[in-house]
Amino acid sequence: MASLDGPPQGIPIDATPHDCPYLEGEQAVLPLRWYRQNLEGADFDALLAKSDRRVGRSMYRPACPSCQACQGIRVPVDEFKPTKSQRRVLRKNQDIRILAGPPQVDDARIELFNKHKLMRDLAETPTTANHYRHWLVTSCTQTLETRYMLGDQLVGVGIIDIGARDASSVYFYFDPDLSDRSLGTFSALAEIRWLNARGFRYYYLGLYVQECAQLNYKARFRPNERLVDDTWIRFE
Repeated sequence: MASLDGPPQGIPIDATPHDCPYLEGEQAVLPLRWYRQNLEGADFDALLAKSDRRVGRSMYRPACPSCQACQGIRVPVDEFKPTKSQRRVLRKNQDIRILAGPPQVDDARIELFNKHKLMRDLAETPTTANHYRHWLVTSCTQTLETRYMLGDQLVGVGIIDIGARDASSVYFYFDPDLSDRSLGTFSALAEIRWLNARGFRYYYLGLYVQECAQLNYKARFRPNERLVDDTWIRFE
């Protein structure tokens, strides 16, 4: 049950401005709020509706003073219809098995995570197991890991946060040698299908920035809703 006075606010721990990772020349402010206790499912849903994201036991949402380019984006799972190209992605990856369970950290995951980050120029140095654990495995809500297996080979890992009625895609990484399979798109399609089968309402894809190629692909999942000036606007 959600708190009568709204979701817990958390303990503010950092609001340091830094260079925006999405738009060159902009300053980003992402105030972190740390949660000592795990959030109830309905409280987590309420935070997602404000476009909150999770990292470790903290939640954040953009509060940039000079830019409002970041918009939360979500998909109503029971209304989603894959496009022709998305259906091709599903057919291309029929040979992949998806296993679900609690998030873990081990050598295979760290190796794949760093291969994805370094080969795609998403990082300059390898991530340690300790950093991975504190970012993706440690959580203040119910968190699920999905493993994507091609035969006996681990080719992708997804991290999903679960609320009472809604869920949020935290991160997905994959083997860049298999880029022709469009595993990022495949994982989102698989997660939407999984959530719809279990009666979930919204699938949150994080932040959408129209001018950022890393983020604007999310608009291809339709219909979707985007948080514009604190109002969710539907896009067909």
